[in-house]
Amino acid sequence: MAYAVEKRVAKDPSQFGKGAVQGISAPESANNAAAQTAFVPSLSLGIPGDAVMAIMLGALIIHGITPGPMLINEQPEMFWGLVVSFAIGNLMLVLLNIPTISIWVSLLRIPFTWLYPAILVFVALGVYSVNNNHFDIYMVAGLGVLGYLFMLLRFEAAPLLLGYILGPMVEENLRRALLLSRGDPVIFFDRPISATLLYVTLAMLGWTLFKFLRRSLRTSHI
Repeated sequence: MAYAVEKRVAKDPSQFGKGAVQGISAPESANNAAAQTAFVPSLSLGIPGDAVMAIMLGALIIHGITPGPMLINEQPEMFWGLVVSFAIGNLMLVLLNIPTISIWVSLLRIPFTWLYPAILVFVALGVYSVNNNHFDIYMVAGLGVLGYLFMLLRFEAAPLLLGYILGPMVEENLRRALLLSRGDPVIFFDRPISATLLYVTLAMLGWTLFKFLRRSLRTSHI
């Protein structure tokens, strides 16, 4: 979106796609801003702002920290420490990246055939160092193969991660609501907020299915 907006307001849009600096700086600035703003729904509502936040929420839950409206009251040290770390982190990025920008650019010259094995080695070392257990490495390898198969089947990583994090929360609150209504699912349609969310979700799913079917029909006619 940042790239499209920058191209729309540029004096010479023809330079985009040919190494225009604006085409790089605008998406990167938006990316850096989105990385921090994704913390807002993640910490305040317990809803991951992106795939990275889904992983972070999983780590917090593993350590017994429940993200949500009560996080600031229950974990003030962690919350305000995180806020301060944003300012410190941005300052450190400026101090480190400006003098060493030539080094980061030179990393682009490393062939992927060398870079990928090095990444796999560091991943294996990091996983093994947590519990000193060989089984963790086998598990990561198996999950890597599974992820590769998902990629071949065009499964998106973000929805899978969001489902992994939000699935237990949805099940817990679903059971809680059914207990309060004594097993009557009509309660989800009686309440205005839940009914609105359900109808909007159904409308979005229906619209997505409609576009998919229309695209398939056009392709078959062509």
